[in-house]
Amino acid sequence: MSPSPRPLPADLPKMDLPSPCLCLVTNRQLIGCEEMLGVIKESVRGGVNMVQLREKDLPGQSLADLSSRLYEVISRETFLIINERIDVAAITESHGVQLGEKGLSTDAARAILGGDVLIGRSVHSLEGAKVAEKQGADFLLVGTIFPSSTHPGEETAGPRLVTRITSECSLPTIGIGGINESNVASVIEAGAQGVAVISGILQSSDPNLTARNLMDNMLAAM
Repeated sequence: MSPSPRPLPADLPKMDLPSPCLCLVTNRQLIGCEEMLGVIKESVRGGVNMVQLREKDLPGQSLADLSSRLYEVISRETFLIINERIDVAAITESHGVQLGEKGLSTDAARAILGGDVLIGRSVHSLEGAKVAEKQGADFLLVGTIFPSSTHPGEETAGPRLVTRITSECSLPTIGIGGINESNVASVIEAGAQGVAVISGILQSSDPNLTARNLMDNMLAAM
């Protein structure tokens, strides 16, 4: 069944990013789609409060169908963000989009989705963060913070990049890249409002406990 169009009342206030924000980024290639949905359900119970649907190889309808299934798995308090695909975000029960540093403009996304949705921008430098803030993004996804198994070989910036950005930009910041229970506190202490995790949760033997530990460690570092 095709998803119903997402209603966009013009008078809704803009949503606030959860604080702290524990975002799980999907990657069905790691564990398979059905297992991934089960892991997401358990991780939401453990504390994940945002899920970014990031499956770049899926065609539009398949991604929309997966988005609808994912929406049924997560709690109504959990934000669902679609990576890049504004068209899919527009017709599903999503809360916004995550745009790449060189993706479609924030204004274009806002024109399609409405003023109440969350629009994130991925950035890798202070300069990119300033541009995203000037263009009206709602939050920043900053990385790569630590070495990551899902993006091997990428240059890492460490928590100091978060500190540089948060010292000069007012937007909420989410760190991404190799973040786990042992280093998550350093990202929050650097100024981030949250973190995004991929394999650390998806490949965990106990995603509920991993999510709970990540959330507890973030709260302790704030």
